[in-house]
Amino acid sequence: MQYLHNIGAYFLMIAEMFRKPTKWSVMRRLILKDIDDLIIGSLGIVAFISFFVGGVVTIQTALNINSPLIPKYLIGFATRQSVILEFAPTFISIIMAGKVGSFITSSIGTMRVTEQIDALEVMGINSLNYLVFPKFIALMLYPFVISIAMFLGIFGGMIAAVYGGFGSLEDFVT
Repeated sequence: MQYLHNIGAYFLMIAEMFRKPTKWSVMRRLILKDIDDLIIGSLGIVAFISFFVGGVVTIQTALNINSPLIPKYLIGFATRQSVILEFAPTFISIIMAGKVGSFITSSIGTMRVTEQIDALEVMGINSLNYLVFPKFIALMLYPFVISIAMFLGIFGGMIAAVYGGFGSLEDFVT
């Protein structure tokens, strides 16, 4: 029963987030700041991890294909399938959950300790709309981060295949 009560509280918070919206000029600035902090600020670690995961998947696939009857282009195919279907979404989601979750928690926690949230409420500003809505909109761009991770994973796999001597560029692209 407690579980159903918690779900109801979450729905009430979501509904409150859309009530009494902040002025668009202020909200636009907050959304752009959160896009910079949450999405653009995460691209470095996303690029680093994706590139090397793609390379590792290619190397592991190439080393495990022993039969001369299996064509070399299957290394690129297996890398593409693995990166797109599993590794990019899974690894990047785990990394982003930790990075974005800790960033949001620390920023809102700091605002609570320094009584900035209380000040927003005293001024008549909907604190949920002011604090949560921009983060919600910024995280709508998360699929683009996953797309970048997929591209960089496949690119890292291509570099590993070509420079590791596991196949030619033409085989990998095929």
